[in-house]
Amino acid sequence: MSYSAIIYTTKDNVASITINRPEAGNSISLELAQELEEVCHQINQDDDIYVVILTGAGDKAFCKGGEMEKPGAVYKVAAAIAAIEKPVIAAVNGDALGPGLELALSCDIRLASDRAKFGFPEVAEGFIPAGGGTQRLPRIVGRGKALEMILTAEIINAKEAFEIGLVSKILPPKELMPEAEALAKTIAAKGPIALRFIKEAVNKGLDLTLEQGLRFEADLYFLLHTTEDRTEGIKAFLEKRTPKFKGK
Repeated sequence: MSYSAIIYTTKDNVASITINRPEAGNSISLELAQELEEVCHQINQDDDIYVVILTGAGDKAFCKGGEMEKPGAVYKVAAAIAAIEKPVIAAVNGDALGPGLELALSCDIRLASDRAKFGFPEVAEGFIPAGGGTQRLPRIVGRGKALEMILTAEIINAKEAFEIGLVSKILPPKELMPEAEALAKTIAAKGPIALRFIKEAVNKGLDLTLEQGLRFEADLYFLLHTTEDRTEGIKAFLEKRTPKFKGK
């Protein structure tokens, strides 16, 4: 299917989504929201996709916010990214502000250009983040720093984002996508069912007690023993070769 506001490509079990509105700071329009929701659904239905990369077109903005009159649609976009069952890497190529930061927070791993900036300017305009920012940011950087950023509308640079754990690596702009693609390739070489189970265990475990989380992890571990991929992994290890996973 063709898209207007995004560029969607797949190669070697990796899907790449590029927000393609550089002239508007890659801000979220209604069309973009609809296309992102649709492609996220498509990815979850595609067993050949093991890892996803999300980035923005150009080198100035990952996503600078939203243009829509219906703010609920912004929330749905972030929720759609978060609902992708496969690992998602955000390659933050430029400013990630407001709903743009919420998109990045909805991803599992965040890499950033050294030009990127991050923040929630909403309170300066009299409202609050509406796409999960008040919930996801403290889970990643801690309650105190999250409140400071949101309450002051502070915009931080890539260096500080790295220092507080918001991003895991900072790179020169030209190295950002090659690094994201290399990371995606490394992850995609692993068992796809195990990848999904790991993401599910970590995300759901955050809302459980430790005891409940350990039981949930054990359930997923034993469930993996019923898959063909688990058998292939053991066989490949014994035969000292690279496993050929099929996601079954």
